[in-house]
Amino acid sequence: MEWNPQTLQFLSECFLHTLSPAPEPRRRAEASLAEAADRPNFGLAVLRLVAEPSIDDQIRQAAAVNFKNHLRVRWVPPASDDGNVPAFSPILDPEKEQIKSLIVPLMLSATPKIQSQLSEALAVIGKHDFPKSWPALLPELISNLQKASQASDYASINGILGTANSIFKKFRYQYKTNDLLLDLKYCLDLFAAPLLEIFLKTASLIDVAVNSGGLAANLRPLFESQRLCCRIFYSLNFQELPEFFEDHMKEWMTEFRKYLTTSYPALESSGPDGLALVDELRAAVCENINLYMEKNEEEFQGYLNDFALAVWTLLGNVSQSSSRDQLAITAIKFLTTVSTSVHHTLFAQEGVIPQICQCIVIPNVRLREDDEELFEMNYIEFIRRDMEGSDLETRRRIACELLKGIATHYGDAVRNIVSAQIQTLLSSFAANPVANWKDKDCAIYLVVSLATKKAGASIVSTELVDVQSFFESVIVPELQSPDVNGHPMLKAGAIKFFTMFRSQISKHVALKFFPDLVRFLSAESNVVHSYAASCIEKLLLVKDEGGRARYTSADINPVFPVLMNNLFSALKLPESEENQYVMKCIMRVLGVADISAEVARVCIEGLASILGEVCRNPKNPIFNHYIFESVAILVKRACERDSSLVSIFEASLFPRLEIILTNDVTEFFPYTFQLLAQLVELNRPPIPAIYMQIFEILLSPDSWKRAPNVPALVRLLQAFLQRAPHEVCQEGRLSKVLGIFDLLIQSSSTTEQGFYVLNTVIESLDYAVIEPYISHIWAAIFRELQRRRTVKLTKSLLIFMSLFLIKHGPSNLVDTMNRVQPDIFTVILKQFWIPNLRLITGAIELKLTAVASTRLICESPIFLDAAAAEFWGKMVDSIVTLLSRPEQDRVEDEPDMPDITENVGYTATFVRLYNAGKKEEDPLKDIKDPREFLVASLSRLSSISPGRYPKIISENVEPTNQAALVQLCQTYNLPLV
Repeated sequence: MEWNPQTLQFLSECFLHTLSPAPEPRRRAEASLAEAADRPNFGLAVLRLVAEPSIDDQIRQAAAVNFKNHLRVRWVPPASDDGNVPAFSPILDPEKEQIKSLIVPLMLSATPKIQSQLSEALAVIGKHDFPKSWPALLPELISNLQKASQASDYASINGILGTANSIFKKFRYQYKTNDLLLDLKYCLDLFAAPLLEIFLKTASLIDVAVNSGGLAANLRPLFESQRLCCRIFYSLNFQELPEFFEDHMKEWMTEFRKYLTTSYPALESSGPDGLALVDELRAAVCENINLYMEKNEEEFQGYLNDFALAVWTLLGNVSQSSSRDQLAITAIKFLTTVSTSVHHTLFAQEGVIPQICQCIVIPNVRLREDDEELFEMNYIEFIRRDMEGSDLETRRRIACELLKGIATHYGDAVRNIVSAQIQTLLSSFAANPVANWKDKDCAIYLVVSLATKKAGASIVSTELVDVQSFFESVIVPELQSPDVNGHPMLKAGAIKFFTMFRSQISKHVALKFFPDLVRFLSAESNVVHSYAASCIEKLLLVKDEGGRARYTSADINPVFPVLMNNLFSALKLPESEENQYVMKCIMRVLGVADISAEVARVCIEGLASILGEVCRNPKNPIFNHYIFESVAILVKRACERDSSLVSIFEASLFPRLEIILTNDVTEFFPYTFQLLAQLVELNRPPIPAIYMQIFEILLSPDSWKRAPNVPALVRLLQAFLQRAPHEVCQEGRLSKVLGIFDLLIQSSSTTEQGFYVLNTVIESLDYAVIEPYISHIWAAIFRELQRRRTVKLTKSLLIFMSLFLIKHGPSNLVDTMNRVQPDIFTVILKQFWIPNLRLITGAIELKLTAVASTRLICESPIFLDAAAAEFWGKMVDSIVTLLSRPEQDRVEDEPDMPDITENVGYTATFVRLYNAGKKEEDPLKDIKDPREFLVASLSRLSSISPGRYPKIISENVEPTNQAALVQLCQTYNLPLV
């Protein structure tokens, strides 16, 4: 794309139209820009447009945003779905160099809004190129910083510091490596001194302005500059304490302390944004001193007492306003870090712990108006913070973390003070329940938040109260309250306590209040009915000793009809239409309860109706996952018990699944294919014609193009191969199935999936049917072995050869392979089978490969030849390794590919339905113990040629494996002669 007046006009018009409120011109402009983005020098042209002063600011700003996003995807483009080519055409090196030469001066001269976009764009480049491929950047920034400093041009200074902050952030988040430390040293050598220089200069300007009664407008850029310097300080000190900063610690710490202890009335009283600016600087200081406390305690200890006092005093003056949360949280974090360090004696002085409890903990744990507002207006965020532990950045949680920190060294004192405080709060509530309900909420929150969970254990414990008596005296009155809508925050806290301590509350006590939890499902408050659903769901997961479920179908059968009714009704309450906690509870209940045919009909219709709704606009991936899990478990438990329900389920589900497929609701494709596989498996041959229509879609190459669909499609294809083998063999379908196998094994990410298809073909179809295709199958496998020899390909090959041998005998295996290439079997045996047998994992796979390997050496004529004695012995060695050593001693980490991510989201990933999983088929049901099979087979073989095989074993089997084999022979009383 050449830079000329026509390009300027084209881009200006496009960016102008992207701002249009009318959808049609906006879409046209976006499409034109997307098409132009593939042309060389597009990014450079957009940057030049941003620099053009004659163009309207709004257009230039839109162009700056586009430029930043263009760099994000094209500076170093991500790989496409198949991993082989970039998803976007990359920016070429000559264009990159021109962009790098232009961007810094342009950013510094731009208006603030454009400057922030270009600063982010520069950080995108820096992430990939800095410092090795962009050595000129830092010297250029420093040169401009010094010029701006001499002119006291804080617009430019803050632009440069903001950019430096962005590019140095990588030192906070990346693991310490030699390369990272070399980059850090380079940055420190160049930037540490100029950073301190501008920091001290700005500090003196602040002092002068404050002493002379300077205006807030003059102080704002100075405070922003200091905040950016503090964030850069944090990045440059994160990995380890640099020598420069250690040498100049006094200058930094003196200024840091000043910002915590000095008030700036001109700025603080100039409005919320003025106070926020001061608070942001103080919060950045608190993060820095907390970093030094955590990582450089020894060097920092001389400053500790002053900072502890400063932070303590500061906290006493921070109001409860949510705008000051960040400062309060970072300040309390610092005290928490001190409390767990060797300097915890600061808290041992008389009256300090009670004062912390009274002045810091209780005020910050008490409910605020903001909490009540969040509870009512955004229940999902409230639950995320309150129940799911994402509240570490809230005052309530961090105040409790401070108490936990102090309790590590002063446990008894903390417990006594907090226990007394809890009793005071409960007494206050008892005196006036209506006015003082927040005191009871505070008491419950303290008990729940200060509870501890031992590593590896599911039981939560607390020494503050006796759980059983606290439950009965404090929690039960809330659970039994006839008004499910009164004081909803208090009800939510009580249910949360029940959930948290569910393992300690005895079964007979908990069961008394099960109907109350069911009642609370009808509460108007989204949080309350969500907590009730979550509590029921988690109670059903409680295990007693021996792993037995504490609550069974017998326990929920008495309330089952009203429970299901209330759960489905809860999904009709405002804003709970896609409530993931309610849907997860439905899934869990359906997995435990006794489901009659009548209940199954009602439930499947209810779930199918919800599914039809979410198909129109899938929004909440977690909720949607639990819908499909609920359907899957209902299909599994109801239809397996009563096959007459299959057709009823099909009638409810098919219209919804058809919507998913015809409307291209791609997020739901993997779920749909897994459910269809379940339904296919439940049908008896011949399967209904509608499934064969689906089978034709399945055989279309287009269906296999999206990687996330592949595992689910394979699962469905396997179901058809098992349930409709006759239909598979008609109308050329089998050659299409094997074409899919060939396609899948060509990509390392789907190799295993290809072999799953092939293994099911071997298991399900007669030898006469597959014989014409066997040479093509081996040719495809040999082709891939020549291309790559990954662990997954090798293991998949061993499992396939073993299955083939078990189903069709050693002779067919050897002969069909050698027919493709003479003596290839011996090559495969030496290079793949013998050395890699030890890598097999999984109980069924281990038995299959061990038995097949045993049959091979005991039945195949190729081992009768004296020349094959060495390979016979080596194979015995591999079989014994497989059968006698634990998995961790014989299996190496696999470097090939990460496994398919089983996360729940709408990214390009496959999500497995746990309840629609394929049943593991054991092709060797008659053989219970592969070890016994091995020694019995070897014993029979050795009895035919006495003396021959013990000699081969002694020469070719490792001594440890020889000992293991002797032990096996003794165990089963089967000698080798």
